[in-house]
Amino acid sequence: MATPLDLPFDPIDRAGEIWESTWGPASAMRVATSVMRVQQLLLARCDEALRPYGLTFARYEALVLLRFSRRGALPMKVIGSRLMVHPTSATNTVDRLVAAGLVVRRRNPRDGRGVLAELTDRGREVVEAATAALVAIEFGLAGIAEADRAEIFGGLRRVRAAAGDFREAPVRIR
Repeated sequence: MATPLDLPFDPIDRAGEIWESTWGPASAMRVATSVMRVQQLLLARCDEALRPYGLTFARYEALVLLRFSRRGALPMKVIGSRLMVHPTSATNTVDRLVAAGLVVRRRNPRDGRGVLAELTDRGREVVEAATAALVAIEFGLAGIAEADRAEIFGGLRRVRAAAGDFREAPVRIR
């Protein structure tokens, strides 16, 4: 887990004050810097919960993606696209899952040239247990109320849509 800094002040807020006196409005800098720091904290918390399963969050995401697929298998190019990572990163992630016996590679029967990554029975067991561990820590968000999570998701979703991650469609919040 990320080591608590236990500072007597909020360094991002302090930087914002200096920013405002130097360059003007600091709201964008404060939000962006806060998002980046929270990403570090969440990743550390999630990786700690996943460590007993031999997973990082990136590997967990790949397992979940395969678990959500109809057949438990997806083409490698789809994995990279859906995880929003470079194909090399997707390959590296799948390589590690194969080495751990959680995924196997096989030829795509639809085209004969492509490669599918397929969840093994052990991979299914691990993704279920790892998911329970992440749910137990609320993915590191235990300090944020459900209503606030929906609002935060909506705001961050708009940033991703504006960046071209996807075409905007109505939000489905459960």
